[in-house]
Amino acid sequence: MPVRNLVVVLGDQLSLSSVAFDGFDAAQDRVWMAEVREESEHVPSTQMRTALFLSAMRHFAEAITARGMPIDYLKLGAHAFTSIEAALTYALSHHRPQAVVMIEAGEWRLEQTIAKVCQAAQVRLVVRDDLHFMASRAEFTEHAHGKRRLVMEDFYRRMRLKHEVLLDARGQPEGGQWNFDHDNRNAFGRNGPGMLPPPPSFAPDAITREVLADVETHFAGHYGSAAQFDWPVTREQALVAMNDFMAHRLQDFGRFQDAMWTDEPVLYHGLLSSSLNLKLLDPREVIDAAVTQWRAGAAPLESVEGFVRQILGWREFMRGVYWWRMPQLAGANALDHHEDLPGWYWTGDVGMNCMKQAIGQTLQRGHAHHIQRLMVTGNFALTFGVAPAQVHAWYLSVYVDAVEWVELPNTVGMSLYADGARFVTKPYAAGGAYIRRMSNYCDGCRYKPGTRSGEGACPMTVMYWDFVARHARMLENNPRTTVMTHNLRQFGTDELADIRRTARQMRERPQLL
Repeated sequence: MPVRNLVVVLGDQLSLSSVAFDGFDAAQDRVWMAEVREESEHVPSTQMRTALFLSAMRHFAEAITARGMPIDYLKLGAHAFTSIEAALTYALSHHRPQAVVMIEAGEWRLEQTIAKVCQAAQVRLVVRDDLHFMASRAEFTEHAHGKRRLVMEDFYRRMRLKHEVLLDARGQPEGGQWNFDHDNRNAFGRNGPGMLPPPPSFAPDAITREVLADVETHFAGHYGSAAQFDWPVTREQALVAMNDFMAHRLQDFGRFQDAMWTDEPVLYHGLLSSSLNLKLLDPREVIDAAVTQWRAGAAPLESVEGFVRQILGWREFMRGVYWWRMPQLAGANALDHHEDLPGWYWTGDVGMNCMKQAIGQTLQRGHAHHIQRLMVTGNFALTFGVAPAQVHAWYLSVYVDAVEWVELPNTVGMSLYADGARFVTKPYAAGGAYIRRMSNYCDGCRYKPGTRSGEGACPMTVMYWDFVARHARMLENNPRTTVMTHNLRQFGTDELADIRRTARQMRERPQLL
């Protein structure tokens, strides 16, 4: 039967309300989805990340079928295609549709690939705006036009006004200020977080169990494990996860959002980013749920504003930055860093307890919260001088919420300062003192956070000061980082030489750290 529209749905586009389905006619149109090896191998996706995407895709395909919408679903192992390009090329030759319809892809590589395939097959490609997002690409381009550098806070306030979020009757920010970040930097103190509310767990059903078996068969050599898989894979489960966070953790999220604690991977975080990035949840409903908690007196404004800023501010901002800067962003290396990523990033077999904790939970659960990513694994990669492309590949591989539109600008731009000051105000570099202040990771660690060189020196601290020394001119010219170079000048010549020597030794033998 002739096909009018072949509606392509990618693995991070799992919403039944997607505009890709607008005007869908089951008598003429078909949905097309494909599982292909390349999407787990162009970076070595961990078993947990691959399992989440495949399980969510298969559940979504069932939901499509239940709606009576014809679908071609290519399941891993049931076809010979290794790439989206090959699979879609065959689909176009087989169905000969009048048009391919899709919403904007979440990755520049895939968007280019699909356009290339359609052009080669002489099939019209209709790309619709992804209305999941609260700012369109065109709107962000307009916001960025004529600016040498972008500041997230400016964009965030614009979005608050546009969507009327946390505004009073006069159109002013609730609580009299736009940003409560200063109130949201607490550590737990020596007694730790105490009893924590456990997040919901979603036991694998038959579909997910089949996925886990397929992952073990096809990707047995990939890093990490899916043995503890319990992520939400349907919209219904994602709503349960959202409501649980709102009821039990949101009230303490704000003040402790930067805190870390040994063997506590969740703390008060939402665990909603994977559901948002797969489009199982809509950002509007998540923001509305949080604001409702504040209006009901169930969560303080500081926590709710901090949470809203993550979604309406950072999430939307990074998506805009990605498309504004691609494809140049993928190759950015403003600091000219070229060290290899230490092998223990893939295993967690490292003596630094902070890195062991952050990497260990990442490989086991596919999750680490934003401070662990920025100020532990990202901070060390920055100060060690790792090539940005290698760090990007790691972050895209290991986190279940990683889609390139959000991962790349966060990694290359924010964690590594590899795009310079185009959209972040400073490099986020810190030594062991920061880790000690915000966590208990240093307790029992074989390294001493206050030791800057020689035996027992903390690699975080050593690399921080070496970073400041190597990039002193750049840091001196930034008002937000002059304190770094001021403190560096307090060191004597011999002490600085010892720090630099220790840093060189650590770079020469990172496997011993």
